[in-house]
Amino acid sequence: MDRKEKIIEEIQKSTKPISASTLAKKLGVSRQIIVGDVALIRASGTHIIATPRGYLLDSQQTQNTYTIAVKHTQNQLADELYTIVDLGGSIIDVIVDHAIYGQLTGKLHLSSRYDVDQFLKKIQSDEAKPLSQLTDGLHLHTIQCQNQEAYQRIIKALDDKGYLFYKDN
Repeated sequence: MDRKEKIIEEIQKSTKPISASTLAKKLGVSRQIIVGDVALIRASGTHIIATPRGYLLDSQQTQNTYTIAVKHTQNQLADELYTIVDLGGSIIDVIVDHAIYGQLTGKLHLSSRYDVDQFLKKIQSDEAKPLSQLTDGLHLHTIQCQNQEAYQRIIKALDDKGYLFYKDN
C-alpha cells in the first residue's frame, strides 16, 4: 500500500478530523509531504475536506441533512452553535450570500461542545470575524442529524430563542 492509500485509510477510520501533523507522525514523513499528498489525492477525485482541525472524507451524505436559515448577533453565536450540537446536530458549514462574491461557504464540522469551544477560541485568538457578520447576522447552516426527531428539536429550540429566520423578521 502506498502512502496516499495509507492517508486515505487513516482519514476514513478516524471518527474526527485528523491533522496533517498527526498523519505525518504516523507515516514517518513531514507535514509538508502530507499536505502535498492530500492535494494530489484531492486532484484525483477523492473528496477530502480540510477543516481547521484536520482532514475529513466528504461522505456526501444527504440523508438527514438539512439547511436552516438563522439570524442572530455575534454575542449569540455560542448559544446558537451549542443549541444545535447539544440537541443532536452536527454543523457541517456556514453559508452567506455576499453582494459581490455570491455564495460564500465556510466548512465547520462541529459535532460537540468541544468542537464549538475550539471554533470560538480560534475566532477570539485570531481576532477573526464570523462570515455571518458580512450579512448582519443572517446565514445558513447545513446540519446533519441522526433522525428527523433531532432535527425537529433543533428547529423548535432555535425558533424559541428567536434565531430561526423567517421572511418577516
